[in-house]
Amino acid sequence: MNINELNDQELNRLEKLKKYQELGLDPYGQAFKVSNSFQEIRELCAKKNAAKLEKLDLHVSVAGRIKAIRKMGKASFMNIQDKTGNMQVYLSLDNLGKKNYELFKMADIGDIVGIKGVMNMTRTGELTIKAKKFIHLTKCLHPLPEKFHGLTDVEERSRRRYLDLIMNDEARKVAFMRPKIVRSIQHYLDDQGFVEVETSILSPTLGGAAARPFVTHHNTLDKDFYLRIATELNLKRLIVGGMERVYEIGRLFRNEGMDASHNPEFTTIEIYQAYTDLKGIGALTEKMIRNTAKEVTGSAIVRYGDRDIDFKSPFRWISMNDLIKEKCGVDFKQVKSYEEAKALADQKGLHLDKFKNTVGYVMNEFFEEFCQADLIQPTFVYEYPIEVSPLTKKEKDPRFVQRFELFVNGKELANAYTELNDPIDQEQRFSAQLEAKKLGDEEASEMDKDFVEALEYGMPPTGGVGMGIDRFVMLLTNQQQIREIILFPTMRDR
Repeated sequence: MNINELNDQELNRLEKLKKYQELGLDPYGQAFKVSNSFQEIRELCAKKNAAKLEKLDLHVSVAGRIKAIRKMGKASFMNIQDKTGNMQVYLSLDNLGKKNYELFKMADIGDIVGIKGVMNMTRTGELTIKAKKFIHLTKCLHPLPEKFHGLTDVEERSRRRYLDLIMNDEARKVAFMRPKIVRSIQHYLDDQGFVEVETSILSPTLGGAAARPFVTHHNTLDKDFYLRIATELNLKRLIVGGMERVYEIGRLFRNEGMDASHNPEFTTIEIYQAYTDLKGIGALTEKMIRNTAKEVTGSAIVRYGDRDIDFKSPFRWISMNDLIKEKCGVDFKQVKSYEEAKALADQKGLHLDKFKNTVGYVMNEFFEEFCQADLIQPTFVYEYPIEVSPLTKKEKDPRFVQRFELFVNGKELANAYTELNDPIDQEQRFSAQLEAKKLGDEEASEMDKDFVEALEYGMPPTGGVGMGIDRFVMLLTNQQQIREIILFPTMRDR
């Protein structure tokens, strides 16, 4: 702290540190026993008028941060905030005594304090703690931002999340809602016989998704490793090992751009179930999402922006080819050559990267450019071209695979496969990915020989799905920016 940069308020607060020490008090406090949260107090006092509340004679010991003070001579009010909300406190010279009341008068907005007192109700009907003792716990050396005009910049709130949580009720709501969403998912899957596992974050091989990685170096082994871009391959190794139903909720890292729905470090859940297929894993995903939405928000129909997202009704299933026919009038199942596909792309003004030189790649570009944004209500888009799905079992038509992506509000929420368990086919597809990498595809997978060997021991027919936890939390908390639901998102320098 540079004293030369402090304003008058901050200098005044700094001076008070010495006054606390002169009084024999540690300005940064000691442990304090809390009897009740403010939410618990409100529940205990619910539906009681002033007379019944007085008869209840509820004594409490609470702690929180001062959010407002109204000092009025021999009697004062303040509002303090704990993790569950705000509560008014009444403090008077008669109830506290001169020494303790003078200690209270040293308090500033932002200080953390303890209060021992009895529950009361004001003439206006506001639940209030009548303080019997004021305890200073921690000094706040900076004035808090103004409630309505202070910390409004989204980037600044994300950088200083601690201030955002102090000042912004919505930020606090989201911060507490996110773990409830995760717990709901966990409980649902546990009840279905799944086991939650943890797999390694450092990987010697790039695979499991199409993405650019972060690279780090292990000094002892003198070898580069990747921060994982997916948990897929390790979880499928566990299916080979006989665990049958597994899931992992964990951080992934992709060295890519940042926008309203992307952060380089993010959280997903991946779920794998032996002896099922795409339809089976789709049914599981739909029920899990519906159950979580209802359990956490109270309804399977949630408000997002100016729309209602309906997780209650059965989700729509439509093939990628049928969707493109609906939107563009093009039937890619009748397109026989890349030249024909490229001509269609040129007509639509689509730019194609040089490694996207097959009908399947062009078909996927059509879908992403012309169809995806219109998928507002939950929609399973299935039957993807094989080129963009190197880990997926083929359809009867070998140009396509048994894969779906679940779209909500124009964004991908989940991605699922009937998993490829043929080791010979898998090795060939890894080889095709290596060729794409040579042509400039930085997101192509590498050859994972150990995974191919695992498949050679036999993986049962399996369905698997990955879902973005961050995007799901955004939907259930009505947040438009991913940084609002990640406590400490990656930020550009000031």
